[in-house]
Amino acid sequence: MARKKSSKSNGVTATISSAADSVKEKAAELGGAVADKAGKAVATVKKAAAKAKKTASADIAKAKKAVGKRVAKAKKSLASASASAKKEVAALKRKGAGKKAAAKKAVKKVTKKAGAKKAAAKKAVRKTAKKAAPRKSAKKAAPRKAAKKKTARKAAKK
Repeated sequence: MARKKSSKSNGVTATISSAADSVKEKAAELGGAVADKAGKAVATVKKAAAKAKKTASADIAKAKKAVGKRVAKAKKSLASASASAKKEVAALKRKGAGKKAAAKKAVKKVTKKAGAKKAAAKKAVRKTAKKAAPRKSAKKAAPRKAAKKKTARKAAKK
């Protein structure tokens, strides 16, 4: 004998089926809402990132420009300082300050050389005095003095 399905079981199945459908619909709705919210959040983040990138690039451009100006200003001030130093050197050369210092150095060199030559001359005179007559020693000393004067003039001209 075949049993008949009770009407209660059909009602329960229908109720469970409709409940499952409503859960399915709600899940789809929630999923769509979550996806929508997530999409909006991603768009917002992208927008913020683009804005931050734009701001950063603008700041970098400003910084580069400021550095360029600073470098140009420094170059200008160095160039002006160099020019003023050159003018000052030229003025001092015209006044003869450089010549005086060079002349002093030349005089010191000449006096040192002259002192050395005098000592050498005295030694030569002593040697010749022992070997020869006094007349010859006087003759040898005279040309050395003349040579000394010539070197002094050349140093002064330089």
